Amino acid sequence: MSTKSPECWASDPNAHGVKIELSAERSLLLPFDQFAFAELKTEGKEQLLRLVFATHEISVRGNSLRRVETAMQRKELSFLAALPSSQRSLVADGQPLIAEITVAEMQPSAKVA
Repeated sequence: MSTKSPECWASDPNAHGVKIELSAERSLLLPFDQFAFAELKTEGKEQLLRLVFATHEISVRGNSLRRVETAMQRKELSFLAALPSSQRSLVADGQPLIAEITVAEMQPSAKVA
């Protein structure tokens, strides 16, 4: 039996972008050169991390997301995925836990005449 904690994020100093795994059938790869900003909010026991790119906005809900934010700041964040509820109890206290990821495509701004 494996004692390894389930992985919901990863960092790699050689990464050129972050892969967002939304399901077994759908993933999204966003390059760092399109990254605009991040915002981390604490709401009770949960945290919400917003990652805004030129084409997409990623919302990550979970716990202990400061390390994920720091990896993004260093442009080392390489992977994000939500953990199924059945695996969340296996994540050690203080380790990042991603409960939900939502993606919104950015709408092109209207051209000014």
